[in-house]
Amino acid sequence: MASVLITAFEPYDRWPVNSSWLALIRFAQELPASPAVTTRLYPVDFEIMKRRLAQDLEADFDYALHLGQAPGAGQVRLEAIGVNVGGSKGEHPDRFAPLVVDGPVAYRSPLPLAAWSAKLRGAGVPAAVSYHAGTYLCNATLYYSCHLADRLGLKTRPTFLHFPLDISQTIETNDNVPTMPTAISALALRLIVEELADETTPLA
Repeated sequence: MASVLITAFEPYDRWPVNSSWLALIRFAQELPASPAVTTRLYPVDFEIMKRRLAQDLEADFDYALHLGQAPGAGQVRLEAIGVNVGGSKGEHPDRFAPLVVDGPVAYRSPLPLAAWSAKLRGAGVPAAVSYHAGTYLCNATLYYSCHLADRLGLKTRPTFLHFPLDISQTIETNDNVPTMPTAISALALRLIVEELADETTPLA
């Protein structure tokens, strides 16, 4: 049976909840028989995330699906590229530094994201492949996951999924931003995990 690590993030900034964790909770209420799923909740902290991710990947999962929140997004974004640069929100981009000093400029997820995106849209879930996960923690998670798999010779194939805000997150704000019900985000995750149940999932 294939194995998959699914991670999500704690709340951050002005958001009292994180849509990635809401989606993972909803998904986990009825786990599929296959693949074998391990879930983790990471704090929004570069160093702690990096350390815990390294510990988790020691299990050499077949897949790693990292989930995050993308305020302003109106669709599920399947992140294809992790770049070797990072900084914190509020920090001037001139001060951003490489995530791994001697690491490659970027990694591309080896998973069939275009096919997954088409499957989600066919099921009524707005989705698209994205080629830039930003320069903050979400990008760093994807980059570190790919880098660790590469350098340690793991079989793990990672990617990152960005979810829109849940409707509940904007009720008490004046922000006019796109939202997606948690149930739809969880459905997107479930459809992708169904694809992973077949260990013959091809490389992209």
